Amino acid sequence: MKTAVYIEMSGVIEPGLELAERQNRFVSEHIRRVFVQIYRIVGSVADAQDLTQEAFIKALQHQDQIKDEQKAAHWLSRIATNTAIDFLRRNGRATFCEIQDTQASQSENPEQRVLRAEQRNYLEDGLRLLSARERAALMLRDVEGLPAEEVAKRLNCSKATVRSHIANARIKFRRYIERRKR
Repeated sequence: MKTAVYIEMSGVIEPGLELAERQNRFVSEHIRRVFVQIYRIVGSVADAQDLTQEAFIKALQHQDQIKDEQKAAHWLSRIATNTAIDFLRRNGRATFCEIQDTQASQSENPEQRVLRAEQRNYLEDGLRLLSARERAALMLRDVEGLPAEEVAKRLNCSKATVRSHIANARIKFRRYIERRKR
Protein backbone atom coordinates (compact mmCIF):
# COMPACT_ATOMS: atom_id res chain seq x y z
CA MET A 1 0.00 0.00 0.00
CA LYS A 2 2.81 2.43 0.74
CA THR A 3 4.22 1.77 -2.70
CA ALA A 4 0.91 2.58 -4.35
CA VAL A 5 0.64 5.83 -2.39
CA TYR A 6 4.19 6.76 -3.30
CA ILE A 7 3.59 6.17 -7.00
CA GLU A 8 0.33 8.04 -6.86
CA MET A 9 1.87 10.96 -4.99
CA SER A 10 4.91 11.08 -7.24
CA GLY A 11 2.57 11.45 -10.19
CA VAL A 12 1.00 14.45 -8.50
CA ILE A 13 4.22 16.08 -7.32
CA GLU A 14 6.34 15.70 -10.45
CA PRO A 15 4.16 17.83 -12.74
CA GLY A 16 4.19 20.57 -10.10
CA LEU A 17 7.95 20.41 -9.83
CA GLU A 18 8.26 20.43 -13.60
CA LEU A 19 6.02 23.50 -13.78
CA ALA A 20 8.00 25.29 -11.06
CA GLU A 21 11.26 24.49 -12.82
CA ARG A 22 9.86 25.72 -16.14
CA GLN A 23 8.66 28.93 -14.48
CA ASN A 24 12.02 29.50 -12.77
CA ARG A 25 13.86 28.91 -16.03
CA PHE A 26 11.49 31.27 -17.86
CA VAL A 27 12.03 34.02 -15.28
CA SER A 28 15.81 33.59 -15.14
CA GLU A 29 16.10 33.61 -18.95
CA HIS A 30 14.09 36.83 -19.36
CA ILE A 31 14.45 38.86 -16.16
CA ARG A 32 17.42 40.96 -17.22
CA ARG A 33 15.92 41.86 -20.61
CA VAL A 34 12.55 42.71 -19.07
CA PHE A 35 14.14 44.84 -16.36
CA VAL A 36 16.23 46.78 -18.90
CA GLN A 37 13.21 47.25 -21.15
CA ILE A 38 11.10 48.60 -18.29
CA TYR A 39 13.94 50.72 -16.91
CA ARG A 40 14.43 52.39 -20.27
CA ILE A 41 10.79 53.41 -20.26
CA VAL A 42 10.37 54.54 -16.63
CA GLY A 43 13.93 55.67 -15.91
CA SER A 44 13.94 54.60 -12.27
CA VAL A 45 15.75 51.54 -10.94
CA ALA A 46 13.42 51.11 -7.98
CA ASP A 47 10.29 51.47 -10.11
CA ALA A 48 11.73 49.16 -12.77
CA GLN A 49 12.41 46.48 -10.16
CA ASP A 50 8.84 46.65 -8.88
CA LEU A 51 7.38 46.73 -12.38
CA THR A 52 9.54 43.80 -13.51
CA GLN A 53 8.13 41.75 -10.66
CA GLU A 54 4.62 42.89 -11.57
CA ALA A 55 5.15 41.92 -15.23
CA PHE A 56 6.31 38.43 -14.28
CA ILE A 57 3.38 37.98 -11.90
CA LYS A 58 1.01 38.88 -14.73
CA ALA A 59 2.80 36.51 -17.10
CA LEU A 60 2.89 33.59 -14.69
CA GLN A 61 -0.81 33.98 -13.89
CA HIS A 62 -1.39 32.97 -17.51
CA GLN A 63 1.08 30.09 -17.68
CA ASP A 64 -0.65 28.40 -20.58
CA GLN A 65 0.83 31.09 -22.86
CA ILE A 66 4.40 30.10 -21.89
CA LYS A 67 4.45 26.81 -23.81
CA ASP A 68 5.87 28.25 -27.07
CA GLU A 69 9.17 29.94 -26.16
CA GLN A 70 9.23 32.33 -29.15
CA LYS A 71 5.70 33.55 -28.57
CA ALA A 72 6.23 33.69 -24.81
CA ALA A 73 9.21 36.03 -25.12
CA HIS A 74 7.25 38.39 -27.37
CA TRP A 75 4.20 38.15 -25.14
CA LEU A 76 6.28 38.88 -22.03
CA SER A 77 7.84 41.87 -23.74
CA ARG A 78 4.40 43.30 -24.47
CA ILE A 79 3.35 42.73 -20.86
CA ALA A 80 6.49 44.54 -19.69
CA THR A 81 5.97 47.49 -22.02
CA ASN A 82 2.29 47.82 -21.11
CA THR A 83 3.07 47.52 -17.40
CA ALA A 84 5.61 50.35 -17.67
CA ILE A 85 3.32 52.57 -19.72
CA ASP A 86 0.40 51.95 -17.34
CA PHE A 87 2.67 52.93 -14.46
CA LEU A 88 3.61 56.19 -16.21
CA ARG A 89 -0.05 56.93 -16.88
CA ARG A 90 -1.00 56.31 -13.25
CA ASN A 91 1.76 58.59 -11.99
CA GLY A 92 1.40 61.25 -14.64
CA ARG A 93 5.11 61.25 -15.48
CA ALA A 94 8.28 59.24 -15.28
CA THR A 95 10.64 59.51 -12.36
CA PHE A 96 14.36 59.35 -12.96
CA CYS A 97 17.19 58.42 -10.69
CA GLU A 98 20.92 58.20 -10.90
CA ILE A 99 22.21 55.43 -13.15
CA GLN A 100 25.00 53.60 -11.43
CA ASP A 101 28.27 53.20 -13.25
CA THR A 102 28.28 49.42 -13.35
CA GLN A 103 30.15 49.35 -16.64
CA ALA A 104 32.77 51.89 -15.63
CA SER A 105 36.26 50.79 -16.37
CA GLN A 106 38.67 50.69 -13.46
CA SER A 107 41.24 52.44 -15.65
CA GLU A 108 39.07 55.54 -16.07
CA ASN A 109 40.46 58.67 -14.56
CA PRO A 110 38.25 61.05 -12.56
CA GLU A 111 37.89 63.46 -15.47
CA GLN A 112 36.56 60.69 -17.73
CA ARG A 113 34.06 59.65 -15.06
CA VAL A 114 32.81 63.22 -14.69
CA LEU A 115 32.45 63.60 -18.45
CA ARG A 116 30.51 60.34 -18.72
CA ALA A 117 28.24 61.38 -15.83
CA GLU A 118 27.59 64.70 -17.56
CA GLN A 119 26.75 62.94 -20.81
CA ARG A 120 24.37 60.60 -18.99
CA ASN A 121 22.64 63.52 -17.23
CA TYR A 122 22.45 65.37 -20.54
CA LEU A 123 20.70 62.41 -22.20
CA GLU A 124 18.36 61.86 -19.24
CA ASP A 125 17.33 65.53 -19.34
CA GLY A 126 16.53 65.17 -23.04
CA LEU A 127 14.47 62.04 -22.44
CA ARG A 128 12.43 63.84 -19.77
CA LEU A 129 11.10 66.15 -22.49
CA LEU A 130 9.41 63.27 -24.29
CA SER A 131 5.98 61.85 -23.56
CA ALA A 132 5.89 58.32 -22.16
CA ARG A 133 4.81 56.86 -25.52
CA GLU A 134 7.45 58.85 -27.43
CA ARG A 135 10.14 57.73 -25.00
CA ALA A 136 9.00 54.09 -25.19
CA ALA A 137 8.86 54.13 -29.01
CA LEU A 138 12.26 55.81 -29.28
CA MET A 139 13.93 53.45 -26.82
CA LEU A 140 12.44 50.32 -28.39
CA ARG A 141 13.28 51.44 -31.92
CA ASP A 142 16.60 53.26 -31.62
CA VAL A 143 18.16 51.73 -28.53
CA GLU A 144 16.90 48.15 -28.69
CA GLY A 145 16.85 48.17 -32.50
CA LEU A 146 13.38 46.69 -32.91
CA PRO A 147 11.61 47.17 -36.25
CA ALA A 148 8.71 49.62 -36.30
CA GLU A 149 6.24 46.76 -36.71
CA GLU A 150 7.47 45.11 -33.49
CA VAL A 151 7.36 48.43 -31.63
CA ALA A 152 3.78 48.92 -32.84
CA LYS A 153 2.82 45.50 -31.47
CA ARG A 154 4.42 46.20 -28.11
CA LEU A 155 2.81 49.62 -27.78
CA ASN A 156 -0.50 48.31 -29.12
CA CYS A 157 -0.77 50.93 -31.87
CA SER A 158 -0.26 51.23 -35.63
CA LYS A 159 3.10 51.48 -37.39
CA ALA A 160 2.12 55.00 -38.51
CA THR A 161 1.59 56.01 -34.89
CA VAL A 162 4.97 54.54 -33.94
CA ARG A 163 6.68 56.44 -36.77
CA SER A 164 4.93 59.60 -35.59
CA HIS A 165 6.04 59.06 -31.98
CA ILE A 166 9.62 58.41 -33.09
CA ALA A 167 9.69 61.42 -35.42
CA ASN A 168 8.30 63.70 -32.71
CA ALA A 169 10.76 62.32 -30.16
CA ARG A 170 13.71 62.86 -32.49
CA ILE A 171 12.61 66.42 -33.27
CA LYS A 172 12.21 67.26 -29.57
CA PHE A 173 15.56 65.66 -28.77
CA ARG A 174 17.30 67.48 -31.66
CA ARG A 175 15.87 70.83 -30.48
CA TYR A 176 17.02 70.06 -26.96
CA ILE A 177 20.55 69.39 -28.20
CA GLU A 178 20.57 72.57 -30.30
CA ARG A 179 19.44 74.64 -27.29
CA ARG A 180 22.15 73.09 -25.11
CA LYS A 181 24.85 73.88 -27.68
CA ARG A 182 24.07 77.61 -27.48
